[in-house]
Amino acid sequence: QVQLVQSGGGLVQAGESLRLSCAASGSIVRMNTMGWYRQAPGNQRELVATLTRLGRPNYADSVKGRFTISRDDAKKTAYLEMNSLKSEDTAVYYCNAEVLTTSEFTARDYWGQGTQVTVSS
Repeated sequence: QVQLVQSGGGLVQAGESLRLSCAASGSIVRMNTMGWYRQAPGNQRELVATLTRLGRPNYADSVKGRFTISRDDAKKTAYLEMNSLKSEDTAVYYCNAEVLTTSEFTARDYWGQGTQVTVSS
């Protein structure tokens, strides 16, 4: 069993910054791609950023140049540094990780509990 526990988030003014963290625990053999997604009210969940195990990032166009995804595999943690926040960044943010555990033969997706980010203009 794998748990992804998120921290960070909250209420900020437009132009300010926030950092989200996502710590994984459990019987983990390997963590493949880790990522962040978000869901605003009335919208579908959308990709924000992903980072492969080899360090290749991918960003949504809407956050390029403002958000940075990183990971510390020794700590089994992913981060999302969000700068120059805009009101349209307001959403619940979810972390995701593709994880191979000791009890399974193939990796599968796990999700964090979600954390609210609210940007006031």
